[in-house]
Amino acid sequence: MELEAISAASIVALTSTIVFLLVAKTWNAVSRTISSTPNFSDRIMHEAAQRFRDELDQLSSSQSTYLSGILVFMTLFVAAYVLQAKHLFVGYPSWQHYLQLGFLLLVSGYAAYYLGKTILARHQLKFLRDANVAVGHQLQQMSVQGTRTFHDIKTSAGIVDHVIIGRSGLYAINVIARRSNKRGHARLIDNAIEYSNSKFEHSIVDVAAKTARLQKEFRELLGHKVRVRSVIAIPGWDIGEQPNEEQLLVNERTITMLSGWNDSTDHLMNEDVDALQQELRSRCARG
Repeated sequence: MELEAISAASIVALTSTIVFLLVAKTWNAVSRTISSTPNFSDRIMHEAAQRFRDELDQLSSSQSTYLSGILVFMTLFVAAYVLQAKHLFVGYPSWQHYLQLGFLLLVSGYAAYYLGKTILARHQLKFLRDANVAVGHQLQQMSVQGTRTFHDIKTSAGIVDHVIIGRSGLYAINVIARRSNKRGHARLIDNAIEYSNSKFEHSIVDVAAKTARLQKEFRELLGHKVRVRSVIAIPGWDIGEQPNEEQLLVNERTITMLSGWNDSTDHLMNEDVDALQQELRSRCARG
């Protein structure tokens, strides 16, 4: 293929693709703005992994847009080459054609990098979503009369993945999603989680901070002391020893054991349960 023909076809295709991407991105942004709040939002609560679901939808939309852009470019490039778009650039010096091709390679490299980054982020986010959904579904099965499970609760120290409120006590469940092999074990040592197949230690300082902040906010709301039990869920891992009495380490299969982790000081009055559930209903509304 001639240099002039390739250069001309690429310029036509690239220009059209850039216009297509600008229009698509603008439309996606406008659509998200218009439909950001669902109908009956004050009656719709966060589902398990709601923030990951929303972010995954955005990444999926971006991925589809860039993949469509690649298809548009390839289609227009072939069409422009067949239709001899080089006649549009007759008389241009060779160095300009090389410059155009260099620009095309630069843009293509950037697009490939960004698309790859988006695909990897989507892959990881999907794992985070699935881990939170698995834990959330197990918690829903534990609900009994008067006990409610809430998801994605915002505090000034961060977002708590799940909170259980009932007469038997309060539990803040945070999910740590990490891929494991079939025989992976995790154990809680001091303020970190150790994994059997890695020297990496996962600090739980942020988990403790979120739980402490939620407990403080509940105390301020009720006007008296309450205790929020901190639970860390690691789906897919077998759980080893955990001498830390301030944290309970579980997986998606053993999470039901948290219902027995309480004493008489954890019990709440019906009025307190109703007040806390009403507070989290307002926090977790989709509106």
